Amino acid sequence: MFKKQSVSAYSKKVRAREASAEKTVTQLIDGQREPNKKLNAILEINERALQRAKEVDEGRFDKGRLTGVPILVKDNFCVAGQSATAASRILENFKPPYTAHCIQRLEDEGAIIIGKTNMDEFAMGSSNENSFFGPCRNPWNLDYVPGGSSGGSAAAVAAGLAPISVGSDTGGSIRQPASFCGVVGIKPTYGAVSRYGMIAFASSLDQAGTFGRSVADAALALEVMIDHDTRDATNVRTPFATLSTNKSLPLKGVRVGVVKEYMAADLNKELREAIEGNIETLKQQGCEIVDVSLPHTDYAIPVYYLVAASEASSNLSRYDGVRYGLRDLSSPTDEPLQDLNDFYKRTRSHGFGDEVKRRILLGTFSLSAGYFDAFYAKACQVRRLISDDFKNAYEKCDFIVGPVSTAPAFKMGEKKDDPISMYYNDILTTPASLAGLPSMSLPLGLSSERLPLGLQVIAPPFHDDKMVMFANALEELIGFTEVCNV
Repeated sequence: MFKKQSVSAYSKKVRAREASAEKTVTQLIDGQREPNKKLNAILEINERALQRAKEVDEGRFDKGRLTGVPILVKDNFCVAGQSATAASRILENFKPPYTAHCIQRLEDEGAIIIGKTNMDEFAMGSSNENSFFGPCRNPWNLDYVPGGSSGGSAAAVAAGLAPISVGSDTGGSIRQPASFCGVVGIKPTYGAVSRYGMIAFASSLDQAGTFGRSVADAALALEVMIDHDTRDATNVRTPFATLSTNKSLPLKGVRVGVVKEYMAADLNKELREAIEGNIETLKQQGCEIVDVSLPHTDYAIPVYYLVAASEASSNLSRYDGVRYGLRDLSSPTDEPLQDLNDFYKRTRSHGFGDEVKRRILLGTFSLSAGYFDAFYAKACQVRRLISDDFKNAYEKCDFIVGPVSTAPAFKMGEKKDDPISMYYNDILTTPASLAGLPSMSLPLGLSSERLPLGLQVIAPPFHDDKMVMFANALEELIGFTEVCNV
């Protein structure tokens, strides 16, 4: 239904009574069941979706920019009355009494939240294999990962289970799964979207974003989500008024930066050829190709995992079995509860998965007395140097283009027992996250194994609107039209 039709065109038809939101939602929910048995991309269907669709057909949201558009939401965003588990056992029965600000914005514009998507537990992972509810699979090849942590959101859009989905990006968790699944994924400038109602992982890095089959679809949903919210101290008023314009940036004279450290990475041969081919096409279109350097790129992974793990250690301390979430006091030896520390230990040991425990331990150690200056404080200092690298690069160029990852999607289980190898999968996405920059992934083509290849675009802070216009031009040049069949 949405493979050849934009969400704005569909919404216009719903408002004109030329299409029925109820019929569309019914067809999508019914059509999700069999594909989702293979993918495990959707964790829960919203019971209110059909009632909401009826209200849309009755004309309740005729002025909304997303009237009648079905949307899936990553399970670390609160939706009132619907489970919000962050794919963790420790929150398996949690139903929040309120809705995240950015999700409420979508609903206020007439969108219909039809369900919650699978993810790595507490958004910690690069493959969507760390979910308490089981791994999500790549719709292009079920033996491969969809990327993480927003793997469910990316896989669902790629498989046609919804036209738009919402994800979160901490170190690449929108761009990398978008690349692996052959869809568009946009991470805005840090602070552009309110984090109120998003279950926190690393507060100085977490940012909501969107997936879509086209730049226009993903940008429209993101435009609606961007709004000033006084409940989030890190949220700012953006200087741009719109993202969803379908205008393409004239390419002649645009300075396109190519990062030598990114291209010097151990890139997959087919991916390198696709990236270099795209750069040559941009040159033929009149772009000025500029070599730039981000000399602190090699430090991005250790800096990211120190900062993110430290903030996770603090944020996840609230899950103690007292106020909400899981309270599991069982013991393998049936020993009686000893004290308060034993109470905390039992609940957190049973409630968190291995990857979450690993990062809590790393973060707690980094913040501990005697190690704070050597690890966390030093990481914050190098983070500033990474940000300065980008600032210097943008004196020479308008945008940076390059790979999203060093290779297409990898096989299920290939890196699960090798945390270091898994962490380095984010080497090309974490720098932009640490600098708080807007960035996105566009489908570039398919490998010989028919796995998607992605192109990353990174823009200066709060140049999200220009980035989208540049991406519109790129999308026209690339002309990616392949569709996977699950």
